[in-house]
Amino acid sequence: MSTSPIVSKPAAEATPARAGGLTTRHLVLAAVALLLASWGFLPEFSVTLLNYIGLYALVALGLVMLTGVGGMTSFGQAAFVGLGAYATAWACTSPQAAAVLGGLPPALLPWAGLALGLAITFAVAWFLGSITLKLSGHYLPLCTIAWGLSLYFLFGNLEWLGGHTGLSGVPPLVVFGYSLASPRVLGLLIWAVLLLALWALNNLLDSREGRAIRALKGGRVMAESMGVDTGRQRIKLFVLAALLAAISGWLYAHLQRFVNPTPFSLHIGIEYLFMAVVGGAGHLWGAVLGAALITLLKEQLQDWLPRLLGSSGNFEVIVFGLLMLVVLQRFADGLWPQLAARVRRWVRPAPASLPVPAALPQRTLPARGEVVLQAHAMTKRFGGLVANNAVDLTVRAGEILALIGPNGAGKSTFFNMISGVDDPSSGEVRLMGQAMTGKPSREFAALGLSRSFQHVRLLGQRSVLENVAVGAHRRAHRGWIASMLRLDRAEEAAVLAEARRQIERVGLGAHMDTPAASLALGQQRIVEIARALASQPAVLLLDEPAAGLRHLEKQALAKLLDQLRAEGLGILVVEHDMEFVMNLADRVTVLEFGTVIAEGTPAQVQGNQRVLDAYLGGADDQGAAA
Repeated sequence: MSTSPIVSKPAAEATPARAGGLTTRHLVLAAVALLLASWGFLPEFSVTLLNYIGLYALVALGLVMLTGVGGMTSFGQAAFVGLGAYATAWACTSPQAAAVLGGLPPALLPWAGLALGLAITFAVAWFLGSITLKLSGHYLPLCTIAWGLSLYFLFGNLEWLGGHTGLSGVPPLVVFGYSLASPRVLGLLIWAVLLLALWALNNLLDSREGRAIRALKGGRVMAESMGVDTGRQRIKLFVLAALLAAISGWLYAHLQRFVNPTPFSLHIGIEYLFMAVVGGAGHLWGAVLGAALITLLKEQLQDWLPRLLGSSGNFEVIVFGLLMLVVLQRFADGLWPQLAARVRRWVRPAPASLPVPAALPQRTLPARGEVVLQAHAMTKRFGGLVANNAVDLTVRAGEILALIGPNGAGKSTFFNMISGVDDPSSGEVRLMGQAMTGKPSREFAALGLSRSFQHVRLLGQRSVLENVAVGAHRRAHRGWIASMLRLDRAEEAAVLAEARRQIERVGLGAHMDTPAASLALGQQRIVEIARALASQPAVLLLDEPAAGLRHLEKQALAKLLDQLRAEGLGILVVEHDMEFVMNLADRVTVLEFGTVIAEGTPAQVQGNQRVLDAYLGGADDQGAAA
């Protein structure tokens, strides 16, 4: 089928990709090889510092995912480190644990402690997350402070955990009969775990689940409308960060061979957050950079500040606070993006490796003329204000219905109710014959409804391709584990191929890899239409799609919508451009003050006196004359 581009600008000249040269993958492998080669020759003190940097980076990595990518601030990650440390210390040293574990060989006790720590952390994090993540604004970080303090004092007040004295005699790890008692040997495991976590999380972010995670920060309404269960994604992300902290605690306990509550206080939790923010809260390698900077700086300040000030104390906290102010003011995204920008002059990104894409599952569209969306007596009240009053509306497959009305008529409110973004005060909405009142917008998306928004909702720093691929979220099914292990590559190739097809279809092929925020407003609206089409909808809701488009671009948009109508889609359009609407729509419904005042063909509506009065103020003029 031939298609017509909406954006008729000539394609921008593409920068030719360098065929050879150093890539980021080469740089990482070289750094790992250098660390491994020099490990045996480093002084003991340097090995100790590197071990702690690795442990702290593992916790900061979880905070990068939770705070920088997912948009949820937590001050309580140190408590989860404590859960992992205390679980393995109790399993390895407690007589009660020995009785419970039933004579497990001593070499396996630390691994039983790891399993116990992960299980407890998973349960506690899921429970706390289900409560905490319902909060928003400043209440969320305040709640993390509350339970972080609670767990810290719990560690110090349980006698069977050693109270404030702690638990000693934690045995070293044993792997295949080889003891990891030496910090130099255990450090290799610490860094291997950290690098494995970086690899897995990078894979996760480079997937459909990764796009859903990125949408949690500022794009939850949009993500829900594309079929993403954002509540579940937030809890999973919270649990993931907690599990990374627990693994760090497990390694810490077997490195120190002793556990007490001090390293798991709120103060340490704030330091972890410092590491993530200073390094770059939205960048995985920023966790390593931040952990290294804070650890090295803390070690130096603890030596120099008492000498300079003539007294001992935690003066480094003051320096950290000042450092945070400088970084947030001068480098809002952290230090890693600054470093990466300089490295990119000589190093190119590693090329993506995807298999030949297969076709995504196709939806069977309803027969032409079949009712696909029906709203009956839809009413929405905000206190004493009635935004919509008993509105009835029906959309059929293979037609374009326009919803028009003056500003403040209640069009966008009605749009939100029939797409599941808002619940009506009363009334019923049915989609594909199913009652949908009270269901979340992701359930509407699952049945084939997709939409754009009056105020554009895009992931501004992500490319046009990634934004459009979010629309195909429901058409793929691979989860977190498959994404981390790169078992989703065939499905990911199919999703990106579909996104490219829709981008080319709407005429934005030249902007495929452009950050969405850098496009003009009209082009951003077209990106939203491409994203909606990537879900292969049966019902398409477009909220002011022509706003910001030039005349020729509006003509191309009208041609595209006409093609979609011919394919059998039911389309509902809210638009203020009357020429665009009247030349396109099969039927028109007119709202005024939340009430339907007219409906019919464009010709019937144009000749309706109530419509003319609503738009031109005829009734007011007549009243003034009288």
